[in-house]
Amino acid sequence: MQGFDVGARLRQLRNARGLSQRELAKRAGVTNSTISLVEQNSVSPSVSSLKKILDALPVSISAFFAGDELSQPRPFYPAAELTEIGDGHLSWRLVAARRPDRSMSIIHERYPPGADTGEEMLEHEGEEGGVVISGTIEITVNGEVAVLGAGDAYYFDSRLPHRFRNPGETECVIVSANSPPTFSEGGQELHHA
Repeated sequence: MQGFDVGARLRQLRNARGLSQRELAKRAGVTNSTISLVEQNSVSPSVSSLKKILDALPVSISAFFAGDELSQPRPFYPAAELTEIGDGHLSWRLVAARRPDRSMSIIHERYPPGADTGEEMLEHEGEEGGVVISGTIEITVNGEVAVLGAGDAYYFDSRLPHRFRNPGETECVIVSANSPPTFSEGGQELHHA
């Protein structure tokens, strides 16, 4: 999301919970300097690092980027209204981020060449699946690795350690869903991402 101040938003949420940088770092399992550098916008955290920090608050990735206000449920969402929850390198645009009582997450994902969700595997409650629209993506699920191309799909238990990486020369586009929307709703102690 162009112009989104990750550092200021993290600082706002940390201060609202009365946490020092040191305490948040301890809860998230990251160094004090990581929190400081993110709040100063000196580094752009990977999705897995940001998820780990937000889970320690706890705040969902979608609430982090969308703000806390809810919107009225409605059936259609123009492309410009999808909420960016990616890390600045890869793009994850969430459908209906502010919809109250959302029971699933639908995400339009874009991975530029070399993009990676991070060496630390993602783990969260629920199930997820998706279809590759274009490009290629290498997906690791519980130690099993596959490279998928346009038209290929995946579906797995999200509690299994998983990672997405674009090994190709072109952007990879995926449309995915997970239910319940735990990845984008955060707050699960068992998340490692």
